[in-house]
Amino acid sequence: MENNPSSSRVDRKFIERNRRNQMKALFRKLNSLVPHQRSKEAIPLPDQLEEATNYIKKLQINLEKMKDKKNMLLGNERPNERMNNDGRRVGLKSPRIEIQQMGSALEVVLITGLDSQFMFGETIRVLHEEGVDVVNASYKVIEDAVFHSIHCQDKEETANGAARISERLKNFIHDSSYNAF
Repeated sequence: MENNPSSSRVDRKFIERNRRNQMKALFRKLNSLVPHQRSKEAIPLPDQLEEATNYIKKLQINLEKMKDKKNMLLGNERPNERMNNDGRRVGLKSPRIEIQQMGSALEVVLITGLDSQFMFGETIRVLHEEGVDVVNASYKVIEDAVFHSIHCQDKEETANGAARISERLKNFIHDSSYNAF
């Protein structure tokens, strides 16, 4: 048998051309599955691949969120876990409340998870129902916890009033965190 170098070169070119055509077809197919923000402009191949990668990651996170929601609705989810935006599991923060009285001034510190934002408004409602004037309120988000600081002025400077407010808020927080799951 004769080994012709020009025929092996032609074979390699033919194989390489087929490989490139196959890759183009696969990239077109992948690109057709990804929703695009841009109109009908030509998108460079590296950008197409990055778009597809980001889209797949987003789909994975959404899938995990939907699985968690399904498990929660079916009662299968562990009540002290959830998924964050990165798709990692993190513990839910059980709400906590601390109240300090200094004369007629009250300082209420409410610590919640990112999923319990409604508790701030309900805490303000309870304080108003108890006849307390809210002087200042602020919050700070640190990782997956929200720290609310509420400064109040009690119209009645009685220890009983602060104890009553404290008990009512603690009962509200306990009932809310229990019923949320």
